[in-house]
Amino acid sequence: MNTREDRFSSAMVETPPSGIRKFFEMLIGHDDVISLSVGEPDFPTPWLMREEAFYHLEQGHTSYTSNWGLLGLREEIAKYMERYNMFYNHRKEILVTAGASEGVDSVLRSILNPNDELIVCEPCYVNYVPLAKLCGIKVIHLDTSANDYYPTAKQIEELITPKTKAIMFCSPSNPTGTMIPPNELKKIAELAKKNQIWCIADEIYCELVYDEHKHVSIGSFEGMKDYTIILNGFSKSFAMTGWRIGWIAAPEDLMEQIVKLHQYNMICAPIMSQYAAMEGLKHGWNEVEKMRISYQQRRNLMYKAFVDMGLHVPEPTGAFYMFPDISPTGMSAEDFATELFQKHNVAVVPGTAFGEAGKGHIRCCYATSIEKIKIALDRIALFIEEKKQK
Repeated sequence: MNTREDRFSSAMVETPPSGIRKFFEMLIGHDDVISLSVGEPDFPTPWLMREEAFYHLEQGHTSYTSNWGLLGLREEIAKYMERYNMFYNHRKEILVTAGASEGVDSVLRSILNPNDELIVCEPCYVNYVPLAKLCGIKVIHLDTSANDYYPTAKQIEELITPKTKAIMFCSPSNPTGTMIPPNELKKIAELAKKNQIWCIADEIYCELVYDEHKHVSIGSFEGMKDYTIILNGFSKSFAMTGWRIGWIAAPEDLMEQIVKLHQYNMICAPIMSQYAAMEGLKHGWNEVEKMRISYQQRRNLMYKAFVDMGLHVPEPTGAFYMFPDISPTGMSAEDFATELFQKHNVAVVPGTAFGEAGKGHIRCCYATSIEKIKIALDRIALFIEEKKQK
C-alpha cells in the first residue's frame, strides 16, 4: 500500500464534498422519503427533444462535434440571447459545454491567477467556491442575507481591492430564488466597468421567473459585453439535467483561452444532447412555459405553508427553491435536516451547504409533485411544532 503522506493533492484533500450530493446519497434505498433536496425538475425532457435525439442515434450520428459545439446549436443560442439584448458571434463567442457546471470550472481556470481575488455572492451554488479555491485564489464572501438575498453595488464596492478579478453571482438565485433588481444590476455594471473586473453571471434559471418579474442580464447594459461572462444551459428550463448540456458566452479574446481548456478536459458536449437542445430552442418553448406555470403554482403553495408555520422566508421570484429560516427551532441547519430525514422521511439541504450566509436556513426544492410537496410540508410543520414545544 502506498503510504506517502503527499500521495494526494492537498488542495483536493481540503476541498469538502458537496453538501447537496451528501443528502442525495442518503436517499438511495429509501423509497419512502420525499426529497426536496436535489435541484432537478420532476418533468421528463419534452418528447420533441427526446425524439430528435432518437432520430440522430438511428442515423448513427454518434461522433465528436467541433470543440465549440454544433454550429447550428450555437446559431440558435445566439438568436436566443438576442431576446435579452445580448449579441454574440456564434462562431467565436459561444461555446457549448457539458452542462453549466463545466462552464463554471472552465471560466474560473481561464481568468484567475494565484493570489487574485474573486467576490462570490452568497448563499451560492455549491461549486463556485471550491472550484475557485482550486485555482489558488482568495475568495471574498459577500453575505447577501441582510439585503433580501441579492448583492448591491455598495456591498461590492466595499470589497473591491486591486487584486479583485471578478464578481460571481446567480440570478435568479440558487438557493434562494431571488433576483437582482434591474436598477441594482445596472449599478453593479457601472462598478464593473469602472474597476475593470469581470462579472460572471450564472443565468441557468433565467426562464423560470414568476409573476410580473422579467429576467434582465447584466450583459445587456451598454459597454458590458467586454466585462461579462454568461453561463447558461438547458438542465433547468428544458428539464435536461442528465443530458449535460450548457454554454458559455464571452468576448472572443477570452473564449480563445476557455476553448483550450475545454479541448483538453471535455473535447465536446455529447452530440445527441446538442441535437436535442437545438430542437428545444427551435420548437420547445411551449413546453418550457407549461413547466414554468407548474413551478409557480408549487411556489405559491410552499411559500404560504412556510409563512403559516411562522418562518421567515424570502418569496422566490425565480428558480424553484425556497430558503426558510429555521433558527426559531434552536437547531443548526445540519441537525435540522438530518433529524427531519431520520424521523419524518423528508430530505432538505442545510443552508450552510451554500456558504456561511446560509446559516440557520434550509433549502427546499419545489420541483416535485404538488401531492408530495403537500405531504412534505405537513411533516415539516409537525417537526417544527415538536421543536418549538421543547
